[in-house]
Amino acid sequence: MLRLVRQRLAMLVLVLFGVSFITFLMSHVLPGDPAAALAGPHPSKEVLQAIRDQFGLDKPLPVQYLNYLNDLIHGNLGTSIRSQEPVLTELMRYFPTTLELITFAFIFAILLGIPLGVISAVKKNSFTDYVVRLFAVGGVSIPLFWGGLVMILVFYAKLGWFPASGRLDIELTTPETVTGFYTVDTLISGDTEAFFNSVKHLVMPAVALGYVQLAFIVRQVRSSMLDALSQDYYLTGRANGLSKRFLIIRYGLRNALIPSITIIGLSFGSLLGGAVVTETIFDWPGMGKYVTESILGRDFPAIMGFTVIIALAYVIINLLVDLLVYSLDPQTRK
Repeated sequence: MLRLVRQRLAMLVLVLFGVSFITFLMSHVLPGDPAAALAGPHPSKEVLQAIRDQFGLDKPLPVQYLNYLNDLIHGNLGTSIRSQEPVLTELMRYFPTTLELITFAFIFAILLGIPLGVISAVKKNSFTDYVVRLFAVGGVSIPLFWGGLVMILVFYAKLGWFPASGRLDIELTTPETVTGFYTVDTLISGDTEAFFNSVKHLVMPAVALGYVQLAFIVRQVRSSMLDALSQDYYLTGRANGLSKRFLIIRYGLRNALIPSITIIGLSFGSLLGGAVVTETIFDWPGMGKYVTESILGRDFPAIMGFTVIIALAYVIINLLVDLLVYSLDPQTRK
């Protein structure tokens, strides 16, 4: 296990280096001048030059990248061109908001995806199986932005069941920040009305974001369950008169979840990337919306800082998934 941790940490360094280089290159080849975007309309040449000097935009690209790497090694993600604040400080301000969204999306994907995958495998080639598989194909095929817009049109504009944007109705008092999760902070403050209102605001963005990963989980669990139900231990148990439900839950699902854990775990990291689109559609004030505004404002440090944080989170999640599989699967340890 220690060897596995060392290998993953070494990979982390390589991944962060590659991500920082690619992001830096892509950010600087896009057309436009971030100094002009910051200076506003009709800036003078002196103002533009002062901004370039302040942020090092007048230096050659290799020098800019080396300076960025040096800051990154020391835990400095740079200073936002738009707000003049440290990028790390801003990202940590928005991180709890995004984490709350992807946590609820992840819970939705797991609670619905695993049972649907099991039911689809147990009822193979039945009408139920076809319906579940069609549902899963929809999650893979339908673009996230289109699905989100349809949900707003149906459940907000037509039915009025759920709000379309924000985390809380404007007439309600924002809870005191303890965890950054409105669903938790409202309970801590004892404001049940704000709690239920925050849950209503979470439903549509969490479902829209989680539906994509739910589809992958359904397909993976179904495939693993079909393999488990064809093994000798399951067939022998059925031949000896053991309950089908007992065998499915006790042996089939338990063995099917081991290869599925990797997909389930990595889906949490994928939700971070999907949050960019979801937060933009539903006006969710998290990291995704922040980086979208940074892209529009040509804020290079904010864009690169967000990308590095996502890459770091993805590698750490990958490591935790590998350790979990290592601890659960004897064959992996061998």
